[in-house]
Amino acid sequence: MTAPTSAPTREPSQAPDYRSPLASRYATKAMLANFSDRRRALLWRDLWIALAKAEAGLGLAITQAQITALERSREQIDFDRVAALEAELRHDVMAHVHHYGEVAGADAGKIIHLGATSCFVTDNAELVMIRAGLELIMDRLYTSLTQLAAFAKRWRAEPIQAYTHFQPAQLTTVGKRACLWAQDFELDLETLEQLVARLPLRGVKGTTGTQASFLQLFAGAKDPHAKVRALDEQVCAAMGFAGSIPVSGQTYTRKLDTWVVSALADIAGSAAKFATDLRLLAHEREVEEPLGSKQIGSSAMAYKRNPMRSERICSLARFVHSLATSPRETHANQWLERTLDDSANRRLVLTEAFLATDAILNLVVDVTAGLEVNPAMLRKNMADELPFMATENVMMRAVEAGGDRQALHERIRVLSLEAAGELKAGRGNDLIARMQADPQLGAHVDDASLDPARYVGRSPEQVDDYLESLVRLLDRHRAREGRFSARVRV
Repeated sequence: MTAPTSAPTREPSQAPDYRSPLASRYATKAMLANFSDRRRALLWRDLWIALAKAEAGLGLAITQAQITALERSREQIDFDRVAALEAELRHDVMAHVHHYGEVAGADAGKIIHLGATSCFVTDNAELVMIRAGLELIMDRLYTSLTQLAAFAKRWRAEPIQAYTHFQPAQLTTVGKRACLWAQDFELDLETLEQLVARLPLRGVKGTTGTQASFLQLFAGAKDPHAKVRALDEQVCAAMGFAGSIPVSGQTYTRKLDTWVVSALADIAGSAAKFATDLRLLAHEREVEEPLGSKQIGSSAMAYKRNPMRSERICSLARFVHSLATSPRETHANQWLERTLDDSANRRLVLTEAFLATDAILNLVVDVTAGLEVNPAMLRKNMADELPFMATENVMMRAVEAGGDRQALHERIRVLSLEAAGELKAGRGNDLIARMQADPQLGAHVDDASLDPARYVGRSPEQVDDYLESLVRLLDRHRAREGRFSARVRV
């Protein structure tokens, strides 16, 4: 019996090892870069540099030469060496501390992580990445909103069949329906706007959040408490935050994670509502997502035009929704000052939630850039329902001429049921002809009774009013113009 061997080396022609589909298929390069291992490691080094600079400026025995060595070697990261150190030390942060000391030099290595605990780098770096991720999400929301606004304006007055319970109801307009979609994304953008403004850094808090180690470092100062407060403030400023969370255990409160992932899940819900509506409209051939010139809908049914982007949005949204419960459980189970059962869970949930939401909005941007409206199908699908819409106006005119409202209502009800029977038998809606032939109603059926524009209410004006109010939010985010406009791979 031969001894077991190591796994065979993969030939170049073979497929690569498993990667998350979010990384290989769906998320954008910008979001992947934001949560990459290299980005995380560089942020840890930025935090160590910021800490050393602040400690030196506040009087600790740290030299400019040591700080310069840290800055000069910031980007020298050998992840194989880090992995080897972690396998030996069984501690990811200390593996990076040791490796940073190796490349920065022994003298600089002595002051790395001075007074800090692991969460100084892990939590603070995550908050930086979270905030940057929210900014990327807001870029995509802004682009989606501007495209939906342009679409709504163009189709502000185009009548379309409305539905309640997915049963035909009073008409609306294409533009008005687009405003319903936009309004959800608008609320999401406002939520993220407020969340980013509220998001603190963990700051410099020490092992259990008491700042005891830093107080000890400044024990010889005239006012050590003032020094520690200044240290916290200076590190926050160096990392681009207005301030830190007032109190913490070893970690920042995981309630912040619930805010973030809940907001992402809300965005996924808005996108899924939009995409579900498009799937229904595609079935009616009224409004459709863009179609690639060589896009194949089915390997068997060559005629198919499936709403694949919208379906993917709904699929990914379901995934994000499933993640939203996990941060709440993590927050609820953080014993006293902290327990480590948050670590692996958060490493998965936070990153995957951002990557999936990014992928969803990537698709939303693509779809809203090329929505297709088929006016002929709108008219065709309304034709069978318009006679029913006309009945209320006919009845009002008959009442004004002296008719009995209740008797007229009953007559219209009977004629409508007869016309509905014709429809169900595969024939056209002949309700207008039936009313014209009726002695009580005929004189009140005019030539404009089947004009769809008569039945959309204030929909065009509501579009105008809504877009005017939306401009205020878009103006606040005008700097995002052009940051995200690339069409996606489907």
